Amino acid sequence: MTKIAILGGGSWGTGLSIVLSRSHKPHEISLWMRDAELAVSVRQSRQNDMYLPGCRVPADVEITGNLAAALEKADIVVGAVPSAHAREIYARSLAFVGDVLPVFVSATKGLEPSTHLRMSELMAQIFATKFARPPSIAVLSGPSFALEAARGDPTAVVVAAHVFATVVDGRNFKSVADYIQGEFAGPSFRLYTNDDVLGVELAGAMKNVIAIAAGACQGLGLGTNAIAALITRGLAEMSRLAIALGARSETLSGLAGLGDLVLTCTGALSRNRQLGIELGKGRPLADIVAATRMIAEGVGTAGALLALAADHHIELPITAQVEAILYHGKSPREAMGDIMERPQKRE
Repeated sequence: MTKIAILGGGSWGTGLSIVLSRSHKPHEISLWMRDAELAVSVRQSRQNDMYLPGCRVPADVEITGNLAAALEKADIVVGAVPSAHAREIYARSLAFVGDVLPVFVSATKGLEPSTHLRMSELMAQIFATKFARPPSIAVLSGPSFALEAARGDPTAVVVAAHVFATVVDGRNFKSVADYIQGEFAGPSFRLYTNDDVLGVELAGAMKNVIAIAAGACQGLGLGTNAIAALITRGLAEMSRLAIALGARSETLSGLAGLGDLVLTCTGALSRNRQLGIELGKGRPLADIVAATRMIAEGVGTAGALLALAADHHIELPITAQVEAILYHGKSPREAMGDIMERPQKRE
């Protein structure tokens, strides 16, 4: 039986433990939580009331605060940790990964704030310090609120990995993505494969920033005209940067791009949108962040995206305004005015 270790006991990590317990293939699942006390509480109650209330974690999911135990004999390691903490957690994992490397799956939608690295790049960099051969890495992304996926609502996502033949447990696969697709698919969890890892990761990071802007529009009391325009121009902005960096345009119009953008900009469960709503109402960022344990990845991603864009001479007007609101004291209303007053141009 394949063992899956999920690193991260937040809403998505917990949700994935529930989703994967319903996969077509049986698995041994271990859910590692950084907060040892929370791990004990969830193990006893089978409910993660802090991050995913109302969703029961199946009894056969092992919940632990012990990283070594979670990773022991794991065939697949899923990273569902915030991007700002990913380096520390993956570095700690090095000591508990054996000579036979598991397949790694990144389920984090963000960039490392300090280095601007995508999560697959960060993983490869860390594991290169110990292993001569890089691990097999896939990326899981797409429109997927943890609560809806966990309760069994139909959810479609993308699993991306570079295409090369791979052998797992004596079985031949066209790519790591095909292997993960077969292992993770379930009655209400559909996966599409893709080999554009760059595009899938960038789309997952960029849409969070656009969602903050969409929330700010709602917080300002603006109508659906503004939201529709923002989503459309946000997609154009996402595509411009991603394609300049080497991604494919069709990835941005798929589940990882347009699909996740629409969900995050309009869904009531979106953390980034909710943060934007509070900003639009005039609430300071520090107060919003202090009031919740949930992490809105767009907060730490805006600056990293602007740095990447500057390196490639790409203009990101919406992202720039979001970053100005977050860190330079600009009011959302002023930012919206500056967007609308930009020089007229062709679509």
